Order: sequence, then C-alpha cells, then structure tokens
Amino acid sequence: MTILSHNHVVAFPVQAWGHCRPLITLAARFVTLRPVHVTFLTTNRYYDKVKAELARNFGHGEETRANKVRVISIGDWQSDACNESFKAVWAKLCAAEEIKCAKTAITHDALPEPQAAIVDAFAVAPVATIRKMSGNTVKIYGWYPASTLAMFYLLGPERWGGMGDVHAKAQVEAQQTGRSYEEVVFEMLYVPKGEVVEVPGLPPMYDYEYHPQDFPVPADIGIGIFPRVYQALRSCDGMFLFTAESYEPEAVAASKSWLAETGRSAYACGPLLPPTGSHAVLYEKKQSKQGIEIQNFLDATLSKSGEKSLLYISLGSHFWPVKTPEKLWAFLDVVIESNIPFIMSHAPYTDYIPSQVREKVGVYGKGLLSAWSPQQTILEHPATGWYVTHGGHNGVNEAIHAGVPMILWPFVGDQPLNAIHISETLQVGYELLEVRTGYGLKQIYRNGRRPLGTLDAVKNEARNVLAKAFGEDGALKRERLKALTRALDHEWEAGGTSLRDVTAFLDSL
Repeated sequence: MTILSHNHVVAFPVQAWGHCRPLITLAARFVTLRPVHVTFLTTNRYYDKVKAELARNFGHGEETRANKVRVISIGDWQSDACNESFKAVWAKLCAAEEIKCAKTAITHDALPEPQAAIVDAFAVAPVATIRKMSGNTVKIYGWYPASTLAMFYLLGPERWGGMGDVHAKAQVEAQQTGRSYEEVVFEMLYVPKGEVVEVPGLPPMYDYEYHPQDFPVPADIGIGIFPRVYQALRSCDGMFLFTAESYEPEAVAASKSWLAETGRSAYACGPLLPPTGSHAVLYEKKQSKQGIEIQNFLDATLSKSGEKSLLYISLGSHFWPVKTPEKLWAFLDVVIESNIPFIMSHAPYTDYIPSQVREKVGVYGKGLLSAWSPQQTILEHPATGWYVTHGGHNGVNEAIHAGVPMILWPFVGDQPLNAIHISETLQVGYELLEVRTGYGLKQIYRNGRRPLGTLDAVKNEARNVLAKAFGEDGALKRERLKALTRALDHEWEAGGTSLRDVTAFLDSL
C-alpha cells in the first residue's frame, strides 16, 4: 500500500522511566523506517529527559528525521489535572490544530489527525478519553512496557491463567457484601491465597511468589489504576509488547493468540535500545550529574582490576528495600569483603543511604554511589562483569544486549517473573532468595525451599552467589548468555520478528 508522508502517530507513556524510555526509541524507529510523524506526549518533569533520550537515537546529519518526532508536555503529572490536560491536547490533535507545549511554551504546527495512538496500558483514563472522543476513527494500541510473562496472571483472562476483570468483579462483590471497593480490590490483588498459578512460558508458581517483597505499592496505582488495566487493554485495537520474541517465545506466541481471538494484533518490538556509539553515550552521560565521574571510575577499574571485574548494582528508579534496607547494606558488606569493585545506583530523590554506609564506601575506595547513572554506558563498559538488578524489563534488555549476566533482587510486577525466567529457564543469572520479605518467605513451589530472611542468611547467600558469579559457574552463564544476546540483536535485523512486526504496523496506517 502507498505510505503517505502525513501519517501521524501519537505516543503517551505514564511517568515512569522504564515505561517511557523504550517508547522513545520505538518512536525513533518509526520515523527511521517510514515517512511518519510522531507526537510524543510527556509531562513537565520528564520533558528534558525525553528530549535528551530522543537525541541519543539519532546521529549527526539525521536532524530532519529526528524532527519528525515532536515532544510536547501536557503539564504536571497529577492524576486528575493530567487527565484533563490530556483531553484538551487530544481535542486539538483530532482537530488538526496547533499545540502549545506546557513546559517550553513553544507552539507546534498543526499535523493531520492521528491514525493511531500508542498509549501506556496503565494510562487508563487517556485510553478511555481517546475512545470516547474519537470513537473508532483512531486506532488505540496498548503499550505494555514489561515482560510479557507477567501479563497473563496480572492482567489476562482466567482461561489464560489470569485474574480477569478485577475491577468488575470487585464492584460486584463490594455491592453484594457492603464492603468498600478499595478493600475488595486490595484483597483480590495483594492478599495471595496460596493457589498454584500456571501461565505460558513459566514453571508453576504459588500466587504469593508474585509478591517476593513486602513493598508498599502506592494506592493511587495499586487500587486506583491497576484493577482497570484489564478493561483498558480489552478496549484497545491491539498491543505493543516491549519484548523480544527470542527472550520469551512462549509468552509472545500466547499473547498473539489471545489477541487474535478478538481479531486484534500484538506487535513484539524489543529490544528497544539507543545505539551505543559516542553520540548516544554523550547524551546519556548528560542525564547524570556524575556522568564524567562514573566514566573515570569505570576506566580506572578496568586498568586496576581488569575486564568484567565490576559489579553494577541498581534497583531501578522506584524500587528500594524500604522496610528492610539493612539487607542491602548486608549485601554491600559482602561485596566489600570480597574486594569487588562496584557502582551502586539509586534514584536521585531517595535519601535512604545512611552516612555510615557512605563513609564505609569512601574508606573502601573501590566503590561509587551514584544518583541516576548512565546505565547503558556502565553495562557496555568492558570493566562491568555482573549486574544486580530488580529485574525491570528495561534493565534486563540492556544487560542481555551488553552481554552482562544478572543477579536478581525482584520486588513486584514483572520483576519476579523475569527473575525466574533468567535464573531457571534461561540459566543466565542468579536470583537472590534470602533478601525476600513478607509473602516471599513462604515456601517456593519449584524447589520447596523456604528462605530464612535473616541478615546472616543474606550474607551467606551473597558470598555463595558472588563466588559463583565471578568463578567458573558464572563464566558458563556468561557464555550461555552470548547466544541470547545474538538472538536479541537479530530481532531488529532483516528477518527479525521485531522489525517484521513494527513494519507491519506502519504499513497498516
């Protein structure tokens, strides 16, 4: 079919960097593959980061192509205000009118009405807004920014091993029992019953294994949004899966079958990583205040300790063992005791690192604490040997692409599923079990083990895992990872699933 230069796609993630970052790269791929315009909607807080990340996806001489992705802030990220701002911006997009960016006050020229909108699955109100205002004239595609393995139980229908329409079921039960909707939802989603869950691509698990940490999920997300995601996805015309078919083939195949039952398409599009050339590295470092210091530390570690000697620790932008931080400090004690160089990244707005820990790291001399690190730069550096991660899908993709095996410390969502998949199915990493809390201290289905959860148990497991990781067993896992890295890299090459799926979507506009 003829591809018109005025094809227009709108993209809108929620304000979580793991949701936002890969969608930026997908937008860049769109304009690289076809003459399409993308309006990337964000918020004031993320606007500068989005612009910097977008720049990483284009090299010198690609300004014309890069300008086909326009970044527009709709205002501050406050649920009700943000939803109203989205409505106003969507009305202008549909009317092909000019739009003013709330962050810069720059007025952007009008573009034709969008043919499609790719909206975060957790942006339930904007999905409803588009459907109400545009009917079926604009195709809505849910952006699922996580491991597909997690989608079935958490967001899928009962016949695929999922919990189904939690929102509707909670409404009915609340009405019948007189209990509050919030209480019923909390019980349904966050109070496991000890049942065995079986979903495509994973070994059987107890339902409480989806909650390995006693981690406080904000009520506005856990109660206000999460129960409605099932309905939002059901109303979409299709879905983009931020994953690679070669990483989780059974889950991707099952997702496509699930959507095909209602005549919809699921497009696998991972991995979504900016290039690793000097231009991309420069822009990533600019996003971190310690970018230069980190680069110098990596280079010094390579010189003093050699290749693959450094341990990179990052539990993501929003996750931290807030109720048992002593377990993290116990793990760090073992890292220092083992004389392993390390970088530990933490979100800039966290103030959880005690002064005595900072002092200990300073005295050690081979560790660096960093707020918001240039993660891809660290993982791609030859000094980096292992990655301690919460198992968020963005970091998992980056690590596999860089050929860096992982030590998993999962919290919620898709993280526990990535941890099991990486350590058990793919056997390219280890999962820490003694760091678990709450429901995580119950018996594990696949091995019958019941973690102790004590600080001594944490330290003993850390010593064992780190010795293996930097020994012969770790070398075998690293070698096994190479095949997966090659497979993921192929996904965006000729014949790759992601290139095929994304091209098919663009050709359908």
